[in-house]
Amino acid sequence: MPPGCRLLDADLTLAEMVIANDESVDALYRQTEARAFDLLARQQPVASDLRVLVTSLRMVADLERMGDNAVHVAKIARRRYPGSAVPAALRSTVLQMGHAAEEIVAKAGSVIAGRDIELAAELEKDDDVMDALHRQLFTAILDDRWDQGIEPAIDITLAGRYYERFADHAVSVARRVVYLVTGERPEPTHV
Repeated sequence: MPPGCRLLDADLTLAEMVIANDESVDALYRQTEARAFDLLARQQPVASDLRVLVTSLRMVADLERMGDNAVHVAKIARRRYPGSAVPAALRSTVLQMGHAAEEIVAKAGSVIAGRDIELAAELEKDDDVMDALHRQLFTAILDDRWDQGIEPAIDITLAGRYYERFADHAVSVARRVVYLVTGERPEPTHV
């Protein structure tokens, strides 16, 4: 079952696992950063090697932030356990956001591994989907018919923001891969 579904179903085990694994992600980030700084200091890279190091440093920071956003979503689920943090009226939208986040992270991994600039361009469109879902959440919460209360509104607002930022960081990674491969910074395809 995808993590987006588990958030809906208040899967405490998954939430705890995501939270616990954050330290591993942070440790990998610190190790990568330390190795890059060591290479910068000892090897004094230039041209394409320097571009790889600097771009990699920026990418690992985005990836680490993606992990932090996943932790924030898991903490919302944990805080509302045994209930669901997602009101029934918004289950479909949040489920779509969870699926979109899973596709985005898988695609970002493929972009990095294959230095695939065509696939990187697709992440911009995936981000547009996430942004539209994020707007749907706000539309529902701000609707005069919203009767779920303040706590669910806050949970949904925060979860929506975390999912939206997760996608933004993936797009940033994709743009950095394009820069790494082409040496040119891609222009955003939307505002």
